Amino acid sequence: MKTIISWSGGKDSCFATMKAIENGYKPTVLLNMMNENGKVSRSHGLTEFILNQHSENLEIPLLTVPTTWNEYEQKYIETLQQLKSNYDVQAVVFGDIDLEPHREWEEKVCKATHLKAVLPLWQQNRLELVKEMIAEGIICKIVSCNTLMGIDFLGEILTLELVEKLIALNIDPCGENGEFHTVVVNCPLFNQPIILPEYTKVVYNDYCFLVWK
Repeated sequence: MKTIISWSGGKDSCFATMKAIENGYKPTVLLNMMNENGKVSRSHGLTEFILNQHSENLEIPLLTVPTTWNEYEQKYIETLQQLKSNYDVQAVVFGDIDLEPHREWEEKVCKATHLKAVLPLWQQNRLELVKEMIAEGIICKIVSCNTLMGIDFLGEILTLELVEKLIALNIDPCGENGEFHTVVVNCPLFNQPIILPEYTKVVYNDYCFLVWK
């Protein structure tokens, strides 16, 4: 079954893609929603330079769509319709794990476009999932996090040792509640590691971000 991948560029969407392939789905196009000026992605704050490297390494075309939060759902549905027409896809793969409102929204937008919502990671244990991601070769760096974690975690590779530090801070090791976001720099699906631009670290509204140069 040909599928759209809801591609954030982080570990969960990457692992969901890997699992979808194992389950017989064929990733056909990547979709990423950007901020209104189109410079960085929503939530993860990744530039097109980074996302295009993901696309090239996966050998899957990428569509980035700038949008405001107010127009997000409308733009998402319109884009699904466009991709369904252009690529003859039947499903959309998402990387969510267990947040029911997220699943409800994903099923809503897929229903509006007569596509199947596929969540390969759904209802799995968060700690076991992140351990499996690391064991299966996903290498990712933290690109944003809350101030409970702190700015020093930015740019760190997610390892088993780092996972233990997060648990000690009562931080969910998957960051499923938005505690942190990652960027995948290598995985078994990539032809080669991606190159990250230089960056600075900033704190804005109680959240820490990498700002790409």
